[in-house]
Amino acid sequence: MIEIAGGVIRSVKEIDNAPDQYILPGFVDAHIHIESSMLVPTAFARLAVVHGTVATVSDPHEIANVCGKEGVQYMIENSRQTPFKFFFGAPSCVPATTFETAGAALDANDVADLLQSPDIWYLSEMMNYPGVLNNDPQVMAKIAAAKKAGKPVDGHAPGLRGDTAKAYAAAGITTDHECFTLEEALDKIAAGMHILIREGSAAKNFEALAEIIRLHPDKVMFCSDDKHPDELVLHHINKLVKRAIDKGYDMYDVLRAACLHPVQHYKLPVGLLRENDPADFIVVKDLGEWTIHQTYINGELVAENGQTLLSHKQAPVINNFSAQPKVIHDFEVKTEKDRSDIRVIEALEGQLITNELIKPGKIKDGILISDPDQDILKIAVVNRYVPDAPVALAFIKNFGLKQGAIASTVAHDCHNIIAVGIDDTSICAAVNALIECKGGVAVANGVTVDCMALPIAGLMSIDDGYWVARQYSELDKKAKELGTPLKAPFMTLSFMALLVIPSLKLSDKGLFDGNAFRFTSLTV
Repeated sequence: MIEIAGGVIRSVKEIDNAPDQYILPGFVDAHIHIESSMLVPTAFARLAVVHGTVATVSDPHEIANVCGKEGVQYMIENSRQTPFKFFFGAPSCVPATTFETAGAALDANDVADLLQSPDIWYLSEMMNYPGVLNNDPQVMAKIAAAKKAGKPVDGHAPGLRGDTAKAYAAAGITTDHECFTLEEALDKIAAGMHILIREGSAAKNFEALAEIIRLHPDKVMFCSDDKHPDELVLHHINKLVKRAIDKGYDMYDVLRAACLHPVQHYKLPVGLLRENDPADFIVVKDLGEWTIHQTYINGELVAENGQTLLSHKQAPVINNFSAQPKVIHDFEVKTEKDRSDIRVIEALEGQLITNELIKPGKIKDGILISDPDQDILKIAVVNRYVPDAPVALAFIKNFGLKQGAIASTVAHDCHNIIAVGIDDTSICAAVNALIECKGGVAVANGVTVDCMALPIAGLMSIDDGYWVARQYSELDKKAKELGTPLKAPFMTLSFMALLVIPSLKLSDKGLFDGNAFRFTSLTV
């Protein structure tokens, strides 16, 4: 039995004839971008508590890339309207690189100012791992500011192993959520880092990394990184807990990853079922099914029997959007050659990394066009911050569209407009629909467009999370009706402009080689 007073656990007692249920600490998502749920923090909280989540370690660098420090403050202010516990970091890489256009920039002084705030708990993922390895002054100043503030530094270093992983960790990096092989994770653990097993809407690394729970149970946490609303309606960290226990991993090791380790690592004021702790806990009736019966935060019942008890809050709009409508000719890729090999981005299901392929380009009337028979489609990135910037164009494989186009202003990390499609008419129509509503996700087939507006920074909706999930599911269904086999086509598309993850990506300034960390040409 737990006795609670003033939102705090006053005593924990054993009693006879206790009901057949279990009280456990609430779950903590150890790394997530709330913006990727397309929901503001209060709306996110309504959905997450149903699954037993009581807190998140939240990196607001999505909105920071659009609106700067004002965007970070927006997230903090909105989060204060809910009992759910959001712990925000100071974005370390705004913009992530100098090879793209963002809506804002945070230098070392800006980051140091943020780190002085009691509302900021850590330095968010240091994506500029080349800057760390090469002792870039601005990068090292940000890390130094975190150390001075006594706050941990999160990592982001896909593929780093051996001595380079050790050098990266030695700079003060304490975590990594980008591992996609067990060998990479073990190298980083050997270097002193904690590994966050990520299972988001696009990047799914649980199967590859789950063995860490047995090998290094003291070095593992669970995270989503990016989770779209249709999945958040269904599950959150609770799904990872169930999957891990179903695989035979020790229940207490699994619960430590889901509850204890994030609280300890980030020094969070989240309760762990101890006297004088905040009364943050969940009630589970069946340790086999892991159905969450009740969720409490600070002693308040916030979810029960699959229903949220948190109310929807109206949120003000903040944005940064200057793009003007485009014409079909803006999306043409002209060539003077009769034949040309081109570099093609190969998207991979369940991964953020891509491959670089060399394929024959399809040419018609002096223009490189999509080749749906080979599943090589045109991809475009449109600068949202400059009205008349030229459109960046390339080609991509594995989206599988047979008609139409999809587009989004959720395009990590600068959140320009990104689109992929069969024909320029559809691509242009989808892009212009997003320009008209100043942000969102769209599906076009010719000039017919379905669109969901995301007016808050072009990333988040003003609407209730359950409605957003239904609307997004409808758009996801329409995208799949165009032929894509991808499980999360919009989420996959959103990472095709993320230059800090190899191998080949597209920014608003051009095709980018993530291994050499420089621009490259479309034609070979």
